[in-house]
Amino acid sequence: MIEVQHLTKTYGSVTAVDDISFRVEPGEIVGLLGPNGAGKTTTMRVLTGYIPATEGKALIAGFDVFEQPIDAKQRTGYLPETPPLYPEMTVREYLTFVARIKGVSRVDRERRVEASMERTRVDDRADSHCGKLSKGYRQRVGLAQAILHNPDVLILDEPTAGLDPKQIIETRELIKSLAGDHTIILSTHILPEVSQTCERVVIIHRGRVVAEGTPDDLTARLRSTETISLQIDTSGADPTSALIAIDGVTGVRLNSDLASVVGAEVETVQGRDLRRDLAHTVVTNGWGLLELRSIRMSLEDIFLHLTTEEDVAAHNDAANLIKTTSETADA
Repeated sequence: MIEVQHLTKTYGSVTAVDDISFRVEPGEIVGLLGPNGAGKTTTMRVLTGYIPATEGKALIAGFDVFEQPIDAKQRTGYLPETPPLYPEMTVREYLTFVARIKGVSRVDRERRVEASMERTRVDDRADSHCGKLSKGYRQRVGLAQAILHNPDVLILDEPTAGLDPKQIIETRELIKSLAGDHTIILSTHILPEVSQTCERVVIIHRGRVVAEGTPDDLTARLRSTETISLQIDTSGADPTSALIAIDGVTGVRLNSDLASVVGAEVETVQGRDLRRDLAHTVVTNGWGLLELRSIRMSLEDIFLHLTTEEDVAAHNDAANLIKTTSETADA
């Protein structure tokens, strides 16, 4: 439904988006995740036809954004970070105006306006002026205009930016309710946003895609081992030698010692579930098993790992370049 192929956008000597490629399947919610300045908004603007790409191709519902812009835009709903509202218009007047611009037929116009207000839960503010709405309601009205013409694709740029916790939860639930009827790509730098809303993640950093997949896929790719957390009542004994002797255990770290209770993190070979073996060892030694659970990398762990790795690599490349230049000058 959305296909990006080797997309590049430069501003003079600055490369905002650097040869990125990804796909979003019909009905999916995909999060474009990255720190501020990573190139997320630029990618969104290229996808909506707001700005042209320097190189590459973008397809919306099979239509080329650059060669078939009208067809692509007719199938796209766009919510920019700041919703484009007219403060002097009421919500109903504004949505009716947008419906006319988007070519919604006169016969369907009123029905589509009412349906979009009801879907985004702004119908109770239909006769309020947009300029007097709270930030949360303005965001909802922005979403209402994006779905007004029932597009195949929704492109949402920082949809919860500036909202309070209650409004964030309401907006997340609203976005999730739109999945299936629409293919959704949203950009954010807020990690819980992605983990609680999106099915798949595209992580972008310094204008490049550094990882793509579900959080589970990314965890499996980044970790060569599994980690299991234990809490054991050992009555003062050290469980390290007994745990490390289990086939498949690659390391044991004791991380707490409260009287007779020992906490341990056990590293195991990836792909092997050793929980039963660990429990058996604990019980066989006459200890009490108080807790046994797998530890997974959070999306925050994945994000920090990838972006930090990129920054370190960039730093090393720059250092090597400086060193090479200096050696050449000395020679």
